[in-house]
Amino acid sequence: MADTAVKNQDVTPQVTGEAKPANALDARLAALSLPEGGFTAAARADALARLRDMGLPAPRDEYWRYTDPKPFNAPEAAPLALGDDLGDSPLFGDLDRLKLVFVDGVFDAEASDDVALEGVEIDVLSVADRQAAHWAGDLYGALEASGQKPVKRPFAALNTVVARDGVLIRVTATPAKPVHVIHRRGSADADTYWHHVVRIEEGAELTLLETGMSGARSNGALEVDLQKGAKFNYITSKRAVHETVGLSHIFARVDAEAQLKSFTLSVNGRVMRHEGVIDIVGDDAFAHIAAAVLGDGDIGPFHHDDTVFITHAAERCESRQVFKKVLKNGAEGVFQGKILVKPGAQKTDGYQISQALLLDERSQFLAKPELEIYADDVKCSHGSTTGALDEEALFYLRSRGIPHERAIIFLVLSFLADALAEVEDDELRDQINDRLEAWLTDRAGK
Repeated sequence: MADTAVKNQDVTPQVTGEAKPANALDARLAALSLPEGGFTAAARADALARLRDMGLPAPRDEYWRYTDPKPFNAPEAAPLALGDDLGDSPLFGDLDRLKLVFVDGVFDAEASDDVALEGVEIDVLSVADRQAAHWAGDLYGALEASGQKPVKRPFAALNTVVARDGVLIRVTATPAKPVHVIHRRGSADADTYWHHVVRIEEGAELTLLETGMSGARSNGALEVDLQKGAKFNYITSKRAVHETVGLSHIFARVDAEAQLKSFTLSVNGRVMRHEGVIDIVGDDAFAHIAAAVLGDGDIGPFHHDDTVFITHAAERCESRQVFKKVLKNGAEGVFQGKILVKPGAQKTDGYQISQALLLDERSQFLAKPELEIYADDVKCSHGSTTGALDEEALFYLRSRGIPHERAIIFLVLSFLADALAEVEDDELRDQINDRLEAWLTDRAGK
């Protein structure tokens, strides 16, 4: 057995009870029913072979040193009672958008809107995969596969193997409203997988929203192909109950003059990990990825990990990584971010910042910023800071008659502002800010 991964024998995955699993990966696969046939069959077979080769991660793995993979390696999800879901109004609930609802990772047609939207072709993976051919056939699993180098991402490969549902979106002209994927829970012990594929054709634009909870344990993947001049705005909100375990992945290919903007709001959850792998392959393109994270250890154990890898392989391109985490009562935050500039990627402008605001002495933030540069005409920077509230600023607000807890909320919102600024749409940004303020107000003084 290797030191850095749990390796598996070459055993065909079986349904639980048919064969005794040889090790952790076999146990993981044996607990699952694997899809067969369809246009995804070749990609799933390739992903399974790659998964067998790399095995499941172990704590000694370079990019799992700060996050224990045990909750993700376990054969089954720990049950999470229904009714624990937070009961406030859904984010973006009053926005004009096309709604696509998934319950425990399975598309719910009755709860969803009609998928007809001018300029956009929308299919559901579970339905489309009954076909032998589909436009997504050359994309499903392809970006995930290329994103396995130089860092192995076994749970992304597992998602490609297992996921039965998700949305397939092909954008040929900019639609009049955003598409909103909504996740809901339907059973206490659901171990959910979903896999979205998005292709935005030359010059088109799409805003994709994704919110809600799915299962006691979840594993989601999004593959995005941005062709020349395309624009993609991706905004996701992960407000979990305290025992939730969740993984999410975004793999993106950004062609010439294309623009990618991704923002994640994450609140609560026992162990949450988000991986972003962005390849900028065309000249004059840019990719911005940002997150605002709030964790309170008094609600329950909280550990949140953002791991991002952006590759520049073209000239005059820009990337930004802006990650802000607010942690209290023993909450833990992790950021692992890398900018790779390949030979010939001149005039690259790469910026990375990760900051944590610790509201008590028990919370902690672990950061690993990296730059790897093989071009000589670039502007790249990274920084990471951890600190407490500015006592002078807090005193100033108190001296102006603002109550202590309200002053803290103002300072926290100011700290998060740089991450929220990556959301271009004013209405969406205001709704996110209101949700942040509501959470902070609810947890004030606790």
